[in-house]
Amino acid sequence: MAKQMKQVMDIRVSKGITVGQSNEHQRKWSEKGWDSAVSTGNYDRSREALNFEIRKGGVITPVDKRKSIPQLMAENLAERGIKDPNENRETPKYRTVVNFILGGTRERMLEIAFGNQKVDLAKGTDNSHIKRSPDIELWAQDMYRFASDKWGEENIVAFIVHLDETNPHIHMTLLPIDKDKKFAFKKMFAGKDKYEYKEIMLALHDELAKVNEKWGLKRGNSIAVTGAKHRTTEEYRRDLTEQCTTLEGQIEENKKILKQLYDDIRFAEKRVKGLTTMTLNLEQRKEELEKEIVAVNEELKNGKGNSEELHERIKKLDNDLQKVLDNLADKQAKLKHANEQLDELKSLKDKAKELTYQYEQQLRASTANLSQQVRFRLADVLLDDLIRDFKMILPTLSPDTKESLDDSLLQDMAEHGEEIIKCAIFLYANMVDQATNFAKGHGGGGGGSDLPWGRKDDEDDRAWARRCLMMAHRMMKPSGKNMRR
Repeated sequence: MAKQMKQVMDIRVSKGITVGQSNEHQRKWSEKGWDSAVSTGNYDRSREALNFEIRKGGVITPVDKRKSIPQLMAENLAERGIKDPNENRETPKYRTVVNFILGGTRERMLEIAFGNQKVDLAKGTDNSHIKRSPDIELWAQDMYRFASDKWGEENIVAFIVHLDETNPHIHMTLLPIDKDKKFAFKKMFAGKDKYEYKEIMLALHDELAKVNEKWGLKRGNSIAVTGAKHRTTEEYRRDLTEQCTTLEGQIEENKKILKQLYDDIRFAEKRVKGLTTMTLNLEQRKEELEKEIVAVNEELKNGKGNSEELHERIKKLDNDLQKVLDNLADKQAKLKHANEQLDELKSLKDKAKELTYQYEQQLRASTANLSQQVRFRLADVLLDDLIRDFKMILPTLSPDTKESLDDSLLQDMAEHGEEIIKCAIFLYANMVDQATNFAKGHGGGGGGSDLPWGRKDDEDDRAWARRCLMMAHRMMKPSGKNMRR
């Protein structure tokens, strides 16, 4: 069966954008920065020249590295007379940037980007002969028009297409500013609660899929629509074991890189300190020579001392001063470069730390997923066995015992457990109307349409699931029966 090609849209909100992130988007790295990036990520420097960006009006240009994205953001706000609410704050407070990654399934994106050309994705391969396909530019322009129409072209700070990684994609930096020229992330993206946020995101994926349809990229189906078809526990275990092994390797590799970066930073800090001291000493010597020249000129002016000797002395002082100035300019240039290298190393360190943290989180999640999957399977089997055993012994119970079990969850689950579970699933998905209609359509009273329903802020998955099950049990009771409130 042919593999389905799906679109990708990843959205991450932040309280600004750092120079380090900007350098990554623009590939504004030194040789050492490139070496580190290639060793830690899926970058192919031989394809870096294929990257491009889209600017105002949908114009395609090479990536402009002259100004960082934070500078472009500041200029954008200044031109529009909008103040950055995080400006002059020691700790940023407001969500002012929405970072998008737009792309799709790797095979299809490589085809759009390079056509029939064969790209060798092995690390360190030379792909400098590869040409950029016109299709990737047309696709990127479609994405740019979609974003411009949806959120306003004036809010797009950067729109960079990366063709030097394993999977071609777009990095878009967007300002969540509404028509009233105010930062409004919650209104534009989050909604008033998590349910509205979910609806906004689902609608956004649907809208993007209409644009991507002509490019052979489809929207992924929601589990709520398709119904979850779980893999066997062995398949799940095998996949997760492979993930864990990969993640453990990435964590170890990143720790080695971090150690090297910390060593490089310590060396760079010593170099900056040494150059700073030399610069200060030269500046002090410069001031001393300038004062001495002024004093000798004053003596010459007032006719004190031998004129010829004073002229020779001034000439020597001027020569000494010029040497100091040349040396000072050299040290200042080296100090500036050393500071830039130090900043870049610190940025790479922060990125490596963030990657390590992400890998550790993914490793914990993968391990927890396996445990949760096994727990679900065991609970599913246990529930079936308990209900089956109860059905078998129910006829043997005395009338008094049967009466004591009347209307209990155990008895109702034995009689129509499948319907109760289905009703509970609707409630868990916050589909209250569907749950009510389902209950009424299967002989239940519906539980009353005026009952408030929703997940509590402090309610974990287990407590929420239990409350949904208990409510479904009530809703599935015939309307003639008294329901406990």
